[in-house]
Amino acid sequence: MTSMGRISETAERRAAARVPLGFVPAAPDLQVAIRPAAERADALAGEWTALAASASEPNVFAEHWFVAAALRTLPERQKVQLLEVRRGGRLIGLFLFEIDRFYARLPVAVVRNWCHDQAFLGTPLVAAGEERAFWDAAIDALNAADLPANLIHLWRMAEGGPVAQAFGGAIVHRRIRAFLESELSPAAYYERAVRGKKRKELRRQRNRLGDLGRVEARILADRAELDAWCDAYLALEKAGWKGREGTALACAPESEAFFRETLAGAWDVGRLQFRRLDLDGRPVAMLVNFLCPPGSFSFKTAFDEDFYPYSPGVLLQIENLDILDRPDIDWMDSCAVQDHPMIDSLWTERRSIVRCTLPLKGWKRRAVWAACRALELASARLRRGTDV
Repeated sequence: MTSMGRISETAERRAAARVPLGFVPAAPDLQVAIRPAAERADALAGEWTALAASASEPNVFAEHWFVAAALRTLPERQKVQLLEVRRGGRLIGLFLFEIDRFYARLPVAVVRNWCHDQAFLGTPLVAAGEERAFWDAAIDALNAADLPANLIHLWRMAEGGPVAQAFGGAIVHRRIRAFLESELSPAAYYERAVRGKKRKELRRQRNRLGDLGRVEARILADRAELDAWCDAYLALEKAGWKGREGTALACAPESEAFFRETLAGAWDVGRLQFRRLDLDGRPVAMLVNFLCPPGSFSFKTAFDEDFYPYSPGVLLQIENLDILDRPDIDWMDSCAVQDHPMIDSLWTERRSIVRCTLPLKGWKRRAVWAACRALELASARLRRGTDV
């Protein structure tokens, strides 16, 4: 490893100490403050929630209830910083970030937007119409902070959205995932998206499942049942392949606590839609959606592998198409990996998720950024993949 970009724990602590708490950027009516996120999150709860309601891009993973639950259950939460931008005292944007010692596999330290492992979109919350002012002020403050980093690196960003466009960095990586957006009714969309032979097979599987008992699709309607539904989901996921690989939420107390706190927080602010497909009252598939009009996110899903021949997860996703009937929801992000065989076969729209970078101020940092871009472009030409 070279010395380029390497920072020690001591350097990180020094960097945190010299972050400006009340930096005033070039625009006289804008103010920026940077503080440890864990210390500031609860005090901002009301303003944070109001910002989410006025944000130009909905992102449940950047809302207060989600971030607060993540920080409470995160062992290294003290390293997450929160940058606030205000105009005349009104909060117009929030940027959660951390210092990452590596950029891709290169020992180049970067300022990276912070995302929890279970957050599938990294777009910051910025008030509509304030995107350019927000980034100008934020970048000025990050430069003034003299952080031990060379680049600002944003990941899990929605390509083409106003926040990413205002940032203006070079797109260095792209992935495409399933997305649901249509004016069609659920039945018409399903008929258009899924070929007739496949629909016939799914009807047969639903009928065969029905031969085993009473099949019922349900949506959580009572807060008092939330804990029991969480128990059922965690058990269902752990009993499957994620449990065998040790990646199920219930495999670690921190991730289980995060799941429970997040769903409770989502319910309390009206963001949670928890669905299940039951056989004689026993869940064979479950699905967690987060609703943030005009958008929504399909967060987590699990199914009972004993019923794999009946495709219970797919059958529940067919029920989930009724989201198209909601007048307050225009779209749903699958949050799935690229080329996911199940959801890609049901949803025909796609969303592009990108990473983008900008150099921090200084000729050395720009030289490092230029070298990184040259390596990325050369690597992309060799792979001819989705990196750009």
